[in-house]
Amino acid sequence: MKKTLVVLIIACSGLLCNSATAQKKDFALIEKNVNITASDLFHDLNKTKDTLILNGDKRIRSVYSINTNYKRETQEYIDANSAKVALNHLSKGKHIFVVEQVPLKIVFVVRVLQDPKEFSKVEVEKITASNNDKK
Repeated sequence: MKKTLVVLIIACSGLLCNSATAQKKDFALIEKNVNITASDLFHDLNKTKDTLILNGDKRIRSVYSINTNYKRETQEYIDANSAKVALNHLSKGKHIFVVEQVPLKIVFVVRVLQDPKEFSKVEVEKITASNNDKK
């Protein structure tokens, strides 16, 4: 009887811990281009996963994204070797990013997992909570 009770308590606590960690959702995920010609361009997300970081040996001329409705939500002319592109204005879903490095166009996918309004609400709550802790 005691063994069964202990096993049930451990199982319940494991489920509670799993659901507590499942609350921490990422804002976006990246599917990198693994082609050898794309290896010159570093493309990844920052720690909070709301900004795309681009670094390369060649000059990055422009960056644009196309969503699942075939509309451009991001279009930036950079003309530099590195750039940061904010993702918090993108709609939820799959976005195909194209980075233009003359003569290459490097293509990869960023999946936005949260609606930008929900994400900003969570960030405001975190900031408010951290400010309340300092008092």
